[in-house]
Amino acid sequence: MLKAQFDHTNCSDCPIRHRAVCAHCDVDELEALEGIKYYRTFEAGQTVIWSGDQMNFVGSVVSGIASLTQTMEDGRTQMVGLLLPSDFVGRPGRETAPYDVLATTDLVMCCFRKKPFETLMGSTPHIAHRLLQMTLDELDAAREWMLVLGRKTAREKIASLLSIIARRDASIAPKQKPGPIVFDLPLTREAMADYLGLTLETVSRQISALKKEGVIELEGKRHVTIPDMRRLMDEAGDDSDGGFLV
Repeated sequence: MLKAQFDHTNCSDCPIRHRAVCAHCDVDELEALEGIKYYRTFEAGQTVIWSGDQMNFVGSVVSGIASLTQTMEDGRTQMVGLLLPSDFVGRPGRETAPYDVLATTDLVMCCFRKKPFETLMGSTPHIAHRLLQMTLDELDAAREWMLVLGRKTAREKIASLLSIIARRDASIAPKQKPGPIVFDLPLTREAMADYLGLTLETVSRQISALKKEGVIELEGKRHVTIPDMRRLMDEAGDDSDGGFLV
């Protein structure tokens, strides 16, 4: 792990404050968290923690994306999840990490020392309740992702992933006027292929098709504009209300 600290403002100015585990905390509770909090930064490609390792912290992704990876006995690996800004890393009450956590992009995490955090959960219902909400949301997302991987076409998989990232980016960013959604795609096409179980060629071909048909606009390889979110959701095979996998 990098030992560099993240120079950040106080909790009230945190960009993920309204979605993170501390979302419902009052001033006193935030002060208690402040006493056990520290920031860590990781470079793209760096391992945050290995599966089976002792995990002495929990925390939230502030910026960037991390992947959860499972490795089989014969060395094969499968990306089983993505951690986006405001997602929680680690499990109170569990001593070791269940998955490899890898920084897919440059990553900033707001970490809490694990034992004090577990103690604080017992005396701070707002934290425990919010963590329960986030865990249930994660369970819903995992079930929905089973549908993406198991039943959707390559085109629908790509559209689904783009819509997930777009809606999460919009939920973290300051409120914008209605209109096109603009964001920088944080994943390489190779990472998208790995996560979706597709070949690199298929990912590139489907992104090109979505661009050609005007479903997305692409500047370079990463800067994405979605003119009509409902149309993208239709391409993903999901309800047009965008209520899936936030």
